[in-house]
Amino acid sequence: MKALLEEIAAELEGKDPVSAISLLADRFPGKITFSTSFGWEDQVITDFIFKNQLPVSVFSLETGRLFPETYYVWNRTLERYNQPIHAYYPDAAELEKMVSTKGPSSFYTSVENRKECCAIRKMGPLKRALAGQQCWITGIRAEQSVNRTDMSNLEWDEQNQLIKFHPVFNWTLEDLKAYIRENNIIYNPLHDKGFPSIGCAPCTRAVQEGEDFRAGRWWWEDQSKKECGLHATK
Repeated sequence: MKALLEEIAAELEGKDPVSAISLLADRFPGKITFSTSFGWEDQVITDFIFKNQLPVSVFSLETGRLFPETYYVWNRTLERYNQPIHAYYPDAAELEKMVSTKGPSSFYTSVENRKECCAIRKMGPLKRALAGQQCWITGIRAEQSVNRTDMSNLEWDEQNQLIKFHPVFNWTLEDLKAYIRENNIIYNPLHDKGFPSIGCAPCTRAVQEGEDFRAGRWWWEDQSKKECGLHATK
C-alpha cells in the first residue's frame, strides 16, 4: 500500500484540485466518492465535481439533527447543479432503541453516550456509504485542528480500507472564502455567525474570537480531541 500511495502521490504532484480529482476518478472508475456536510470546504469541492462533471458520487450523512441552515444549503446546492447528493440515514432500529432508553439528548450526559450517538447517526451510515468504494474525497484541511496537522493530503484509511484524498488540504480559510466569492458559491449562513465548523445542531455552537477552530464542537466535553470518529487520527 505504501508503494501505491507513493505512486499516486507522484502523479498528483503539482496538480490543481480539479485535475487531481479527475486523475483519481480515472484510476478508480465508479469507486470514488465525496462526502459533504455542506461547510465551506465541502461546497468548494462540490463545485469542483459538479461544475466540471467529474465522475465522482457525492453523499451526505443525514443524522436527523442538522441545522435548518444546513438543509437550506443542501436544497440550494441541488437546485444549482441539478446533480444528486445521496443521503445516508441512521439505522432506524438502533436509533429508536437509543432514544427510547436514553432519551433524545443522551449525548450530553457522558462521553460514552455521545460516542454512541455519533456511532449510530454517523459511523453506521458512513460504513454503508463507503461500501465498495476505493477512494474517498474529503474536505479536511490542515489548519482545521492540531490533530490534523500531521496528516497529508493523500493517505490510507485503515478503518475503512480505502485511499483518502483531501483536495483543499493546504488551503487556508481565506483561500476558501476567495474561491467562494469569485465563483458565487452557495454557503452556510451560520459561517457568518461564528460557526467555522458545523455539525449536528445540538452539538455545535459558535466560537469566540481566539478560540480553536473546532472549539464549538462538543464544547461540554473536557478533552483535547474534538473528533467523532469519521476521520480517525493516530
